[in-house]
Amino acid sequence: MRLNRYLAAAGLGSRRSVEELIKGGRVRINGHLIEDLATQVGPQDVVKVGNRVVRTQVTIHAILNKPRGYVVTADDELDRRTIYDLLPAGWPRVFHVGRLDKESEGLLIVTNDGELSLALTHPRYKIDKEYEVSIDKPLDPAHREKLLRGFHIQGGRAKMEEIQEIKTLKLRVVLRQGLKRQIRLMLYELGYEVTQLRRVRIGMVELGHLHSGEWRLLNSAEIASLRQGESPAPAVESRQPAAAKPERAKRKTTATAKPAPRARSAEDRAPRPPRGTSRGRRSDSAPRGDADRAGKRPERRGPQAARRNDKSHW
Repeated sequence: MRLNRYLAAAGLGSRRSVEELIKGGRVRINGHLIEDLATQVGPQDVVKVGNRVVRTQVTIHAILNKPRGYVVTADDELDRRTIYDLLPAGWPRVFHVGRLDKESEGLLIVTNDGELSLALTHPRYKIDKEYEVSIDKPLDPAHREKLLRGFHIQGGRAKMEEIQEIKTLKLRVVLRQGLKRQIRLMLYELGYEVTQLRRVRIGMVELGHLHSGEWRLLNSAEIASLRQGESPAPAVESRQPAAAKPERAKRKTTATAKPAPRARSAEDRAPRPPRGTSRGRRSDSAPRGDADRAGKRPERRGPQAARRNDKSHW
């Protein structure tokens, strides 16, 4: 067995965390300082961390139905009841995975498997956690959409993955985050008071009919599903399938021959007037008549000009 795995199995933490012990020069095998993470540990080897001899222990994977009024801690300075008062005294040291506040109840995982603990608590492993939540007044549909979109609370931005109204004052909520008192704070921001909060599922592991204060060991299938981060498919509201739209007939395009170029007429071939002159006006290059050379204006040939030239009526 590799050294880091051996130390994790001894309950010293996850494989990643015990690697710091090895790199820090605190681990010895048979009296020799070990710094190689890939060192193999045999059945007869004596492993020490500091001055303490460590041995592998039986791996515990269990769930507990936490009662209301118990705190999730190993040592309580106020001498309150803790969840470890409910576990067998002969067990090796185990750790709780995640938290439930004193007034909350339901499913809690306890284990000495450091790898599984990391897989269930690290932010990159998004495992569903389902809760049954009782509130003091009916939920406003507009608030439901806001809870799903998410908003900032104490501790960061929070959102719910699913929210379903089971009864008038009872909700089913699914989270993938692990912010402290997340459900209570989100509902409080919208004007609701949580009267009861009970966790009923983590991933594929369900609380089932486990009574309050009781525990049970997980089976191999449940452990494997937690390691792989499996969760049930989200509930989807049934909807009538939309009628398929008839396909629009595609327009057939056929290649058409381009029309032959039009033959140029004599008018098209005639030279155009220079740029800057308008049609009907003489350009500067046009030949000038006698009247133009003498500086005189040409006679007008219209009807009014004829009357002015006719002096018989004077």
